[in-house]
This record gives sequence, C-alpha cells and structure tokens, in this order.
Amino acid sequence: MRSSHSLWVTAKGTILSPRRDKLASAMKSESSNRRRTLPPHLVLRVDLGADLGLQRQIRQQLIDAIMGGAFAPGRRLPSSRQLARQLGVARNTVVLACEQLIAEGHLTARERSGLYVNDEIVKGLALAQRVVNPSSDDASGLDWSARIKAPAAVAAGWRCPPDWQKFPFPFVEGRFDRSLYPIVEWREATRLALGVRQVHEWSTDTGDADDPKLVQEICGKVLPRRGIKARPDQVLLTGGAQEALHLVTELLVERGTRVGVEEPGNVAMLQLLKRRGALLSHLSVDENGLIAGSDLDDCEILYVTPSHQRPTAATLSMPRRAELLGEARTRDSVIIEDDFECETNYLDDAYPALRSLPGGERVIYVADLSRALAPGLRLGFIVASPEIVAEARALRALTSRQPPLSVQRTAALFFSLGHYDKTMLRLGRIFRERMIALRDALNHYLPQSIAIAPVRGGTTFWVRGPEGLDARDLARSSETRGVLIEPVSHYYASAAAPANVFRMSVTGIQATKIRQGVATLAELIREMSAGKWLDPRKSKWLGPRELRKLIPGATFLYKTVYGEPCTIELQRNGQMIGRAGYANEDHDTGRWWIEDGLWCRQWQNWAYGEVSKYRTRIEGDRIQWFNAQGRLIDSAIFVRAGQAPAKVVSG
Repeated sequence: MRSSHSLWVTAKGTILSPRRDKLASAMKSESSNRRRTLPPHLVLRVDLGADLGLQRQIRQQLIDAIMGGAFAPGRRLPSSRQLARQLGVARNTVVLACEQLIAEGHLTARERSGLYVNDEIVKGLALAQRVVNPSSDDASGLDWSARIKAPAAVAAGWRCPPDWQKFPFPFVEGRFDRSLYPIVEWREATRLALGVRQVHEWSTDTGDADDPKLVQEICGKVLPRRGIKARPDQVLLTGGAQEALHLVTELLVERGTRVGVEEPGNVAMLQLLKRRGALLSHLSVDENGLIAGSDLDDCEILYVTPSHQRPTAATLSMPRRAELLGEARTRDSVIIEDDFECETNYLDDAYPALRSLPGGERVIYVADLSRALAPGLRLGFIVASPEIVAEARALRALTSRQPPLSVQRTAALFFSLGHYDKTMLRLGRIFRERMIALRDALNHYLPQSIAIAPVRGGTTFWVRGPEGLDARDLARSSETRGVLIEPVSHYYASAAAPANVFRMSVTGIQATKIRQGVATLAELIREMSAGKWLDPRKSKWLGPRELRKLIPGATFLYKTVYGEPCTIELQRNGQMIGRAGYANEDHDTGRWWIEDGLWCRQWQNWAYGEVSKYRTRIEGDRIQWFNAQGRLIDSAIFVRAGQAPAKVVSG
C-alpha cells in the first residue's frame, strides 16, 4: 500500500483500484497520519487457535469496542497498520475485516481521511451516556426477596462443578463429553435447514404449532423404538423433558392431589410436585425397579422412570410393568412415564414403554429426543391423549411457546437423513464399552461395591462403599484428586439415605481413563478407611501348608460385581477355569499358585490379566481374600474338592 497504484482484494475476490474506490482512498490516508493511537483503555486480542477465523474475530472485537463506547461518534479509527501490529496479524486481514464492517454499516469511509464510526449505529448510546444517576436495585430500598411468593427450591447436596470437563475423571451422570456430539451430521442438517425454501417454511408464524416434519419423524422413527404408535395430534414438542414434566404437573396436579413417586427419585420432579401442593407417597425401589403395592392406594397419579430408574438405573421388569398398569387401572390412576435414558438399552433387548402396553392409554409419556443432543438443544416431547396435548399446547403458549422452529426443522432433517439412527448406534457402542470398562475396574479395585447394576444398559452404576464411609466426604476429597462422583443422599425424601452410597456414570469420561479413575478413587477409599481393616500382624491367615491342603480342586461360587453368578474351578495342576453369567456366556482361564504364604492368581483376560496376591481366611463355608494391608478384597462360597456345591449367594 505504499503507492497509489497498489490494488486491494475484497473478501469476495473483487480487485479495487485505490484511485476509484472510496475505501482504498480512506486507507491510503493512514500512512500520512502516524499519530493516531488506540484508546488507552482499549485492548484488542485474537485467538490464533480458535475455530472462528481471524477476520470474524477482528470484526467482533471492533463491534464490541464501538458499542462499548471506546470510539466516540465521529472519532477516526486507528490505522489498519496499528491494529494489525497490536493483533499480531497481517494488515490485509484487518483491511478485509474493516471492509465487511463498512458493508454492514458499522463504519464509514471518508475519502482521503480514514475510517470512522457510523453516527447512526451509536446514536442509541447517547441516551445512556447522558444519564447521570442510573437506577439501582440496591438503592431502591425494596426487599425483593420478601416479595417472592413461591421461591424455587434448590436441591441441597452435591453439585457438579461447572468446569467438570477439566477434571481428568468426571464420573458424573448427565454430562456428555464433546466426543459424543454428532458435529458433522448436525452441521449438515443445519446447512439444509438454512436453505431458502426451508427458511421460508419455518420462519412463517405458525401460531402454537410445532414443525410438522419433526412431529412426523418422531412418530415414524423415535416412538416405534419404544413400541409406541402415535398420531401427530398426540405429540407435543417441549424445551426438554423437564419442561414437559412442568406442563403435565401444571395440568394434572393441584393442592391435595396424591402422587406416588419413586424413593429414591428424581429431585427436580419432587420440587415441581411440591410447588403444586401435592401429597406425596414415596414408593420403594429395588434392582427390578418400582415395587407396586399397597402404597399405591389413594394415588391419583404415579410418576415412574421405568427404562432406567432415576437415580439407581434399575430397569422396571416386565412383570412389574404389567402389575403397575393393572394397579393403575384398578385405582383409576394416571401414570406419568419419564422415559429416562430410553436410548441406552444396549446390553439386552429393550423393554417396551408402558405407553405401548395394554392399559397404556392412561399413560402420559415424556422423553428427550436424545440425551446426547438435549443438553444443548433442549428438545423433548409429550405423547398423550389429544385432550392432554391440546391443553398442554395452550399452557405452553402462555409461557415459552414452542421450541425454536429453526431448531425443530434442523432436528427433523437430522432424523430424515438417518443421522439419528446412526448416532444411536454409535452411542450404544461407546456406552457399552465404557460401562464394561467401569464394571471391570470396579470388579478389580472395589469388588463387592456395586449395589445396583444396570442389567439392560444405562450409563450409571449405583456403588456402595465400605461401612462407615461418608460418600459426601468421599466426593469432596476425590474432587481434589480429579475424580468426580455423586453422593445419593439428596435423592431421598422420606427414608434415611445410605451414607456410603454414591453414583458413577460414563457419559462424560472416555473409556481409556476409566481404569485410572477407579484406581485413584479406590486408593482414596483405602486411605479414608485406614484403621478399619484387620491387622495383618494379629490376624490368623491360612499358611502355605493349609493352602496346599485346601485349595487344589476347590471351587469358588459367588456373584460378580455386576450381579451375575460366577464359578471358579481350581484344578490340581494349577490351572483355573472361570465361568460367569446365567448362561456361562463369559469365561476365562488362568493359573493359580502359592507364594510366600499368599494365594496368587492370574487370568488371561479377567482382572486385566495382572498377577494378584492375597492373604486368605476361611470362615465356615466362605473364603475371604485380603490385601497386604488387611483390607477385604473379595469373598466367595468355598466348596472343597469332592464336596457338593452350595447355593450361590451375593458376596
């Protein structure tokens, strides 16, 4: 740009002559004005590693400076050379950014003078600059807290840190690491949704109606996965499952309505019900889900999470589903089915939704489109009778109206292009790998710890620590070591929560980090449980002679950490044969030996194929294994050689 014959290239590739172009003439004058500097309080920066290009970053920085009042109306901007020097970028990059700001009307170019802030753009800032004493809530003297009639309850207890992704081992439920998001597929759907014809369709005011294309995709692709057949007038889109639950409770619950809820249960749903003045009946949960019994008496509404109970991850069994629907029919109750984690039934065939079973006409079905997508998109839906959907639509119109139609159309295209099915298959593979990794790590480092195992998929384990362990203290201490876990005490409303129980999920942690995270947690638990183990110096362990007499030809019977039966046969030649599962579908071989008074074993695949050495005790018909510090590692039913096997019980 040192001569008047230089050429400028625009962002569109157009070559401009500085003698004929106003911008070029304005830029040319920069070299004659060396004294202009940036305002002393203005600092511009760009991130060379950011996804956003340098030109866009510069435009954003200059717009923020203009709207923030850094450049007064009529003030000439610093030269492109000065801006480029401060930002550390090529001068031509700054010039192209300024050219775009001129085209958009933020800047004006004055021939042979320079670039200036457009007076029309900043005209609205003048009013704020003339206000001498802006109003302040603090100076008003009003006690706003006293005027809030129904404060929103905030659940006490553990909260996930907002920067959870920075922790090396985030075993937190409902937080999804970035690798799970289908970026390429969603971008394709977004580009198509921004096509001219598509924009004309979704940008038209449709009143309270949802995008018919997305409703059609839900009826045709999502609901059939759950066995549900629905018409468009039975489906309502919402801003996530939580808004759907809010709409349903607003419609069906009033002060004094008796509602049956799971215990432990969904804290957010309990808060919604309490705000409506509901009377709550807390229904027990075990490894097979909700227990239907006399506690259902007088319940007008039942709220259940059958696919994976929240928070235990237990799946409601088919007999209990039939029993629950039968009880609801007998008592003329309505069921709200929150299909939490319905897409993660990957370890076995999924059970059909309650809504799809005989008696399902009295079920209101609520779900997210995909939990991997929902945290950012907030798209959920209700499936119910047309009367309920119509009323929920009217209520939705009074508050948020429908989710953005642009997002709805993008989601519809995402489904129609087959990306949803592809994503669900990918997530199934990933979550299966992660859950097996977590199961194996718990089995290796914290055996006997899983209280409830998700036998039909899911992403969460319900874990029990040693007696006397406070899970809240454990969560606080483990966070300092980079391990995030969740205590469960806040999920209990009526009964005493087990103090030593916590949850571990795999949605936010990659499979390769799971073992190290569990090992770190196990080490912390050992430290916190110091003094509660057997003293190795005073305890009576089996010696080498006793081990050689009792162990060869023996059989160990127990249940694995994930709740399935396991048999280990110790052959006299030092070989081991292990079979696990109800059909012996999981099996392995290995070797055992006795060394320095310790019983030693090594599997080919189980327990990572590593050598393990244990101190051993036998009490009655049970054999127990301890580590060198005296901590109980595992136990099993001990069947001596030639003895009839006993009944397998949980270890």
